[in-house]
Amino acid sequence: MHSRNRLIAALPRLLVFALAWWLITEGAAASWSIGVPAVVLATLISARLLPPQRLTPSGLLRFLGFFLHHSLLGAVDVARRAFQPSCPLDPAVIDYPLQLQPGPARVFMLNTVSLLPGTLSADLEADCLRVHVLDADQDNPAQLAQLEARVAALFGLTLP
Repeated sequence: MHSRNRLIAALPRLLVFALAWWLITEGAAASWSIGVPAVVLATLISARLLPPQRLTPSGLLRFLGFFLHHSLLGAVDVARRAFQPSCPLDPAVIDYPLQLQPGPARVFMLNTVSLLPGTLSADLEADCLRVHVLDADQDNPAQLAQLEARVAALFGLTLP
C-alpha cells in the first residue's frame, strides 16, 4: 500500500482516537501536549496490529439489511418465547464449521453471531464455531452459513 493510501486508511482511526482523547480529557486544551503523541502512537500501533480492511459498499448495504431483518425477527421470537411459556424452547449447543479464514472477517462473524437474538458464540476450536441456540429445531446451520456469506461479501472475500 502506498504511503498516501496508508495515510487515508489511518485517518478514521486517528479521528476516533482523537475523539476518545477529547472525551476522556473533557476537551482540556492543555492535555493535547500528551494527547497528540498518544493519539499518533495508538493509530500506528492499531494499524500495525490490525491492518485496514476494505469493506465493499454493496456488501455493507446487503449486510445491514440482512442484520436488521434477522435482528428484528430474532427479537420478536425471543420476546414471544419469554411471554408465552407454552412456546417451545429447545436450547442446544451446535458446531458450525467456519469457512472464513482467521482474521478480521472471522472475528466480525463471531461477534455478529452473538448480537443476533437467540444465538451466542460459545467457543472456537480451530475452524469450528460452537454456538448456543435457543431452538435446536430451527435450521441454525443454514442461518449461520447465510450470515457467513454476508460477512464474506462485506469484506470482499469469496468463500471456498
